[in-house]
Amino acid sequence: MSTQPIKLSTEVEEALYEVRKKIYPRAVHGWFAGWRWTLVWFTQILFYGTAWVTWNGRQAVLFDLVSRKFYIFGLVLWPQDFIFLTALLIISALALFLFTSIAGRLWCGYACPQTVYTEIFLWIERKVEGDRVARMKLDGAATGIGKFSKKAAKHALWIAFALWTGFTFVGYFTPIRTLGHEFLTWTLGPWETFWVFFYGFATYGNAGWMREQVCKYMCPYARFQSAMFDHDTLIITYDGERGEPRGSRGRKVDPKAAGLGDCVDCGICVQVCPTGIDIRKGLQYECIGCAACIDGCNQVMDKMGYQPGLIRYSTDNAMTNHWSAREMWRHVLRPRTLIYSAILGGVVLAFLAALALRVPLKVDAIRDRGALGRVVEDGMVENVYRLQIMNTQEQFHRYQIKVRGIEGIEVASESVAEVPGATTRGFPLRVRVPPGRGQPGSNKIEFEIQAINHASIKASEKAVFLIPR
Repeated sequence: MSTQPIKLSTEVEEALYEVRKKIYPRAVHGWFAGWRWTLVWFTQILFYGTAWVTWNGRQAVLFDLVSRKFYIFGLVLWPQDFIFLTALLIISALALFLFTSIAGRLWCGYACPQTVYTEIFLWIERKVEGDRVARMKLDGAATGIGKFSKKAAKHALWIAFALWTGFTFVGYFTPIRTLGHEFLTWTLGPWETFWVFFYGFATYGNAGWMREQVCKYMCPYARFQSAMFDHDTLIITYDGERGEPRGSRGRKVDPKAAGLGDCVDCGICVQVCPTGIDIRKGLQYECIGCAACIDGCNQVMDKMGYQPGLIRYSTDNAMTNHWSAREMWRHVLRPRTLIYSAILGGVVLAFLAALALRVPLKVDAIRDRGALGRVVEDGMVENVYRLQIMNTQEQFHRYQIKVRGIEGIEVASESVAEVPGATTRGFPLRVRVPPGRGQPGSNKIEFEIQAINHASIKASEKAVFLIPR
């Protein structure tokens, strides 16, 4: 009988997902932080302010889904103008390709709503709970009145701001003054209520709780951005040749004599990063290109009396070949970016030209299918139509209706149509042809509608005139 001890198998349990470690971004000041906050102010003034601007007695920007009209200042777009939305999406995609190929994730770092609202929510958090160290101490402290009151105040401000954001968002689809009156009188409709709270909850959850998780795991852009990068794309880089070997030292210590690089290993670049990465390990997909690490590192370099730019915008080729700024920029403006720029410029010009040349009049002619061509007095052959006239401008117009295509053809009913601004009206129309004119059966004709006193506003619509055999 064996006397060997029995070895019990041990099972190691591994989590499929890494437990999130809360990030406490440190406040940073500098050139790039200034630009980031400039864009925060610009985008939010544009978003919250535009909803209250009036134009021609109505809200300047309003997407009226019920009436199927989009008002953008003096422009009125209808469902038939969907092509312009398609063009805007194409322009946005091309611009994203261009900016990404030139300087990486500029959109993410400076103008993405997730970045903008996270900055605002972090600012509120700092005002209530303090900077990085104070927030870490507060989270580590035992629950008490002080901690509870600060947390409650922070979340109350977050929720208020998020609801205001949801209210403003819905205000672009329901006139915001009407929405405000309904909100104050507790008469909000079910859909308005749902979207105010839904968008508010999304803002509160994404910017207050999830933060970098949205950028790292939910946003698809982080995954396919590398397809638009190459070795001449400007990215945030750490100069390893200059910085290594890193190590702490006093301000009066000569780093070369001590065998050290310029990096003092202070960790500021990690502490200011909103996604918590260490840029010294190289470019990572989590980097949103906000350049907070550049500002933080430059502040340390300034205090140490070293040259700034240990962390900077550069390219892989520039770092490898030790190019000057001029050489680097010459390669940034390469065929790829020039082709993107040319295509984007062409699409933008075509879009603007189409918008400028857009005729604010649309017409549809429908022949009365219940009545074939009939012979009336004096042997005239008559067809009946329904003419749909859409006045896409906000000004009232009177239109002259004419018809051509058969010799002697004429409009036998009222030939002047009056259509209020931004309205569609239907008009019954009787059209007659003298006897002996045209061919028996189907004949092609064309209606011409022209605004009286506005010769440039005209449209034509083809139709069919039936003559009995």
